Amino acid sequence: MDYRFLGRSGLKVSEITYGNWLTHGSQVEDEAATACVRAALDAGITTFDTADTYANTRAETVLGEALKGERRESLEIFTKVYFPTGPKGANDTGLSRKHVLESCEGSLRRLQTDHIDLYQAHRYDYATPLEETMRAFADLVRQGKVLYVGVSEWTADQLRAGHALAEEMGFQLVSNQPQYSALWRVIEGEVVPTSRELGISQVVWSPIAQGVLTGKYVPGQQPPEGSRATDSKGGKDMISRWMSDDVLGRVQDLKPVASDLGLSMAQLAVAWVLQNDNVAAALIGASKPEQVHDNAAAAGVRIPADAMAKIDEALGDAVATDPALTADSSPKQRLG
Repeated sequence: MDYRFLGRSGLKVSEITYGNWLTHGSQVEDEAATACVRAALDAGITTFDTADTYANTRAETVLGEALKGERRESLEIFTKVYFPTGPKGANDTGLSRKHVLESCEGSLRRLQTDHIDLYQAHRYDYATPLEETMRAFADLVRQGKVLYVGVSEWTADQLRAGHALAEEMGFQLVSNQPQYSALWRVIEGEVVPTSRELGISQVVWSPIAQGVLTGKYVPGQQPPEGSRATDSKGGKDMISRWMSDDVLGRVQDLKPVASDLGLSMAQLAVAWVLQNDNVAAALIGASKPEQVHDNAAAAGVRIPADAMAKIDEALGDAVATDPALTADSSPKQRLG
């Protein structure tokens, strides 16, 4: 496993990071989830990402149990705050001081740890003054409950404003967690250049486009039984944007590229995001241990320039590049 610095900090993370967004506590049983965490540890992955909202807090509990007994100093545990949790009352969501501080306590309890390595604002909160949010994070850092602070799906302007306030308050904004894949490149135009300037890394989610870039979905054929495209708990909705015959056909054209490099399609997709030097880590999820080992093998892979060009040619105008799509990720009104 290779490691990269997170932003302009001294913290190193495994460039393949294990995330339990659509799996733990929902899609797969706890025993299978634990097996996937064990597979991640066996593959040299030390960084684990979750969020309080995943499976309405259940995912954090499952991860905490799976990591019990591991040397805490050898792990980097990430979680997030913003989306509704619990009974979804008026203050069970957003980035108010109340919700941030109370959510942190809940995450610490569920994860069975006394500190969070990276605590992330899961989206931008238009309903709360940014200064209030950043001051809550600053207090958590001073209390030692949070070591580093990051965000998720913030625009370039939001990153700039958050970074400035963090500096004023004596801590660093070190990371952003956006969607990024060979099919979804909306961060490249504005977010990545701004992040490079500010010393912020990307920890990217969905590098294989919810499984589409594995090539297992074939144009004109029904999705494989048990795949994310058949999942009624949320996976099917998330993957629907990629399920046209045009996109699936273009993805099939990537198979010769992967074969020539001696990679699986999943490894090619994960390695592709890691070619971007602003990406500190690619988040992988899994429902089976073998998926973890396959994805983890993308660590340290360098894709030659000619192969990168072939990927661009194959995907063509199926690639999303509009920077405005980042702003669409954060609800303009508080959820609840």
